[in-house]
Amino acid sequence: MVTESELREIENGLADIIDEGTSASALAKQVERFKNGFPPTRLERACTLNDGIYRIQADDKDELLGCFEEAANEGRFSRFVPASGAATRMFKHLLAKLNGEELAENEQEMVQTFMDLLPVFPFYEDLKNAMQKGGANLEDAFANQDYNLILEYLLTETGLNYASLPKGLIPFHNYADGYRTPFAEHIAESEAHIKDRRGMVKLHFTVSPEHEQNIREHVEEVLAQFPDSRFDIEFSQQSKSSDTVAVDMNNEVFRTGSGKILFRPAGHGALLDNLHKLRGDLVFVKNIDNVVPDTAKDTTLEYKKLLGGLLVKIQEQVFECLNMLENHNCSEFEVAAVSIFAISHLSIHLPDDFGQMSLEEKISLLRVRLSKPIRVCGMVKNEGEPGGGPFWVKGPGGSVTPQIVEKSQVDMNDVDQVDIVKSATHFNPVDLVCGMRNHRGEWYALKNFTDPDTGFISVKSRNGRKLKAMELPGLWNGSMADWITFFVEVPLSTFSPVKTVNDLLKEEHRY
Repeated sequence: MVTESELREIENGLADIIDEGTSASALAKQVERFKNGFPPTRLERACTLNDGIYRIQADDKDELLGCFEEAANEGRFSRFVPASGAATRMFKHLLAKLNGEELAENEQEMVQTFMDLLPVFPFYEDLKNAMQKGGANLEDAFANQDYNLILEYLLTETGLNYASLPKGLIPFHNYADGYRTPFAEHIAESEAHIKDRRGMVKLHFTVSPEHEQNIREHVEEVLAQFPDSRFDIEFSQQSKSSDTVAVDMNNEVFRTGSGKILFRPAGHGALLDNLHKLRGDLVFVKNIDNVVPDTAKDTTLEYKKLLGGLLVKIQEQVFECLNMLENHNCSEFEVAAVSIFAISHLSIHLPDDFGQMSLEEKISLLRVRLSKPIRVCGMVKNEGEPGGGPFWVKGPGGSVTPQIVEKSQVDMNDVDQVDIVKSATHFNPVDLVCGMRNHRGEWYALKNFTDPDTGFISVKSRNGRKLKAMELPGLWNGSMADWITFFVEVPLSTFSPVKTVNDLLKEEHRY
């Protein structure tokens, strides 16, 4: 347990975030977690087609598209995009080159490829103008292979300063009338599929505070390109109250050189509060960098609508079950029908003694198991891309549920668990749609449906000193662990992330 002196230590370090509502007792629990660690997630088996992953059949598409269009016309859909990530990693190999660091062979090849094809990138003209403004000539530097001069103007404050911008502000795709950033592509994609009958499109971006004003100005410029639509766009920041305390390698609270206790952002799981405050109905969640040009959007838009339609259909069935269970005249037959639906369609675990329970006990249990947020998650075939995947996970009491699990959550020293990870056929591209209201139209308190044991601890450094950092359960991992979950296979073409700037050279980004 955390000692009294440690608790006082934490309280003394709260001055800079106390206004956000962080309590000393909550931080004491975090220190305790560093000492005890997180239990590894126990995988039962990988989710595969017809065993946890559903494939939409051609005969079902018209029905699902109809469900989607009806809900979309009513204005029920919105989009939530975590967009605070910096572009630093996107330019990692180029920054290493600029800083004179030793590059691995593959990094050298990436730098050379970037330089050879520099004129095809959508930011070439902006770079050319920035260098001209600074008294340099891009074409001369390109011809003379003066890579450092080019990179200085591309990545630093000397020019475009791309290494310090949010990834969402980097030009991704060329168009006849200019380029589009990820923010622009998310707006275009949303306008193409969730616009309601009044012409309204609803989006929410989470952004970093230092860049919010620039992002707002950029978004306003983008909206001018869609004069026939109306937009309801909101922005939010990750609350400092979700920051977690850092500790040293001996699990003592980490103090900075000025004596302050160090708090760090707790990963995308901290955005659960932002998602909750959105007060959305049916909400698409998608990463900022997973976008393609208009010419490659057809399949993405089709499956967005299919996933949304499937959520509407499942939600209607769940709501019908709950309304039936709340009927005072609910019969044993109706309870049996609901329980069969819960088990066979929703992968809900019922206790072994369910059959011996009284009618009232069965109704009460089923109401609890069905009264949860619902998520429909796209899954793509695993072709070597990194990321979490869909697995059947053994939870408390022996229940087995479908979950999205990152490798960092698994005990990779356990041979059996490693074999299950290797057997996975699909992975998570972060392409999901969430039902956030109950059958009475009330919003769920999302924090009531998380698994706090699914966070993780990593080793970082600050000013040359090692420290331990804690991340909260991931937004689409442990933060949604107790949701009703439905995995659906989607085409690989719907997943086109830009992790490095060289990814913009892939065919899907150059249509």
